Amino acid sequence: MNTGMGLIWIAGASGLLAFLTSLFYFFRRDPKFLVLSEKLELAGGLGIVITIFLLVYHLLVVDTEYSYVFQHSSTDLAWIYRFSALWAGQEGSFLIWTGFIFIMLAITRFTGTGKILRDTELFALMRSVSLFVASVFLLLLVLKNPFSMYYPTGTGIPEVTNWNLFVEPFVVSYGQGMNPLLRNPWMAIHPPLLFFGYAAFTLPFAAAISGLVLKDSRWSELATGWMRVSWLFLTLGIGFGAFWAYEVLGWGAWYWTWDPVETSSLIPWLTATAYLHAKLRIPQGEYGFMLPLLALVSFILVIFSTFVTRSGLWVSVHSWQDFSTEGMIIALFLLILTGSSTFLLARKYFSEE
Repeated sequence: MNTGMGLIWIAGASGLLAFLTSLFYFFRRDPKFLVLSEKLELAGGLGIVITIFLLVYHLLVVDTEYSYVFQHSSTDLAWIYRFSALWAGQEGSFLIWTGFIFIMLAITRFTGTGKILRDTELFALMRSVSLFVASVFLLLLVLKNPFSMYYPTGTGIPEVTNWNLFVEPFVVSYGQGMNPLLRNPWMAIHPPLLFFGYAAFTLPFAAAISGLVLKDSRWSELATGWMRVSWLFLTLGIGFGAFWAYEVLGWGAWYWTWDPVETSSLIPWLTATAYLHAKLRIPQGEYGFMLPLLALVSFILVIFSTFVTRSGLWVSVHSWQDFSTEGMIIALFLLILTGSSTFLLARKYFSEE
């Protein structure tokens, strides 16, 4: 049985049900829904963490019956590159991104301001929004499963299944291995730093949405710590990526060349920087409208960066594929985020007027 594929399905169902039951709790304030939602969240988070370790194992031992392993790992690669193959492809990067979201949500619940505000409507809604974001990533993992498996057919040409847990695996005698451009020590550092920074933007976004809906100014207390984390990891990720590009691509002896995807990771860094500066002026009564705007725009820009990287709409050394079902889902997700944020910001702006 394909255990990894089954765990992805279980995590996906658990995450979606955790989101729905968290909404029931928010609207009905029935503690039984909160207890159920937290258990489902734990199941979803544990499922994702276990699948991460399982995929790492398959990459290290080069189990080529899995299409992701075949495409990104091989026996001639050093162990550090086999491990780094975890984020070399779309499925693996979404997997660790989703895992980071679940881990950060758990940290928020049990530490700092999150622990203090845990029983408030603000935290309940922030948690629901965060679980909605996680559910979208889980849907993408279900549709493009990192544990898709090759199986033999009557024609003698193996095919890939994304849904059948019980097919007889077709073991390829070799792995295709990682793209030669990715076989660099920076591969072990640059992508996970960026993905951690991207994932950390989820909490400020969810807090800002909740604060705007409930008109609760305490949202920034939940958001600012994670915005600092995002800024730090994005700074490190972009910096290390610039060194990597200089070593591998040259770019005319420059560390930066305004590659479209490279630039799309810089813009949320700029908005995060602006947020942290604006936060310092809040006690003086300034930037009351700008602060939630920057929190929302930062995350929307991250999703936009994700969309252009995976849709193939922009020509870039970072682009992975042409427009696909996953690209359409991300585009719809981006539309929902932008529409809801615009509505809530407009309501705040005109109510203040």
